[in-house]
Amino acid sequence: MGLSNINIPLLLLSLLMFGVLGNAQLSSDFYSESCPNVTIIARRLIQRASRTDVRLTAKVMRLHFHDCFVNGCDGSVLLDAAPVDGVEGEKEAFQNAGSLDGFEVIDDIKTALENVCPGVVSCADILAIAAEISVSLAGGPSWDVLLGRRDGRTANRGDAVAALPLGPDSMEILTSKFSVHNLDTTDLVALSGAHTFGRVQCGVIANRLHNFTGNNGQSDPSIEPKFLRTLRRKCPQGRSLTARVNLDPTSPDSFDNDYFKNLQNNRGVIESDQILFSSKGAPTMSLVNRFAKSQRKFYKAFAKSMIKMGNVRVLTGNDGEIRRDCRRVN
Repeated sequence: MGLSNINIPLLLLSLLMFGVLGNAQLSSDFYSESCPNVTIIARRLIQRASRTDVRLTAKVMRLHFHDCFVNGCDGSVLLDAAPVDGVEGEKEAFQNAGSLDGFEVIDDIKTALENVCPGVVSCADILAIAAEISVSLAGGPSWDVLLGRRDGRTANRGDAVAALPLGPDSMEILTSKFSVHNLDTTDLVALSGAHTFGRVQCGVIANRLHNFTGNNGQSDPSIEPKFLRTLRRKCPQGRSLTARVNLDPTSPDSFDNDYFKNLQNNRGVIESDQILFSSKGAPTMSLVNRFAKSQRKFYKAFAKSMIKMGNVRVLTGNDGEIRRDCRRVN
């Protein structure tokens, strides 16, 4: 499809001109001399890993999102718990435990880069690069990834619990969790569109299917009836909560705008997705309609929002460090 390789150079220039990037000192050519093959190396390894794991691209995209939403894009989501170093692993936050994945390919990229450019490329930048590559490989847009982040030396499980969006979040809570990062309603809807690929554990939607608002056996009445029967069959009450269902039942492994069409038909899997197209989410309904109608408009908005999100509370200059191993501080 001709839309899959949209590039956003003018968008990048616009963001720079209007100060969205602030004083972050990030640039798309940050490694042009110190590690010129960084993107080529990352792409090769992600392509190789995705041949044996069709879900990998969605996993890597989610890693970047979960990193940036907890104390900024500093690679903290990659750190293993290490109490002696004051590191509380964000991986163990209940939103991440048992569901966040893709760490191995990030390790592989880091190892490869340390072999050719030791001590140069941060884990936080690897996540940003890998997210763009993953979206592009799945058929989505491309954009100029801004680079120059440094890695944080701490991680906080409690911050992850508080900051990351939850399935039952109301529109007010969702908006608040995005706005604290200077991400507006358009960013909320566009970035939610990443649920056009990947899976979700049954435990995330169990109450919506079987115990909505505390009524045992009752389901969320907003779910389209036929789709509800499908979800309840795949996530039966009292069975494994770690089983997974597709976030987008129509094209689960492709990055497209079907997610928004699903919302229009009351076939959003997660409650906080479907709320974007409901009376409770009136400010977002027009955006859902716009992106459902035009994949090109969705891709442009998504790329812009990814650039904004990638600039959240970044460490640059002499702040932080360049980790030798993404799982632990130096």
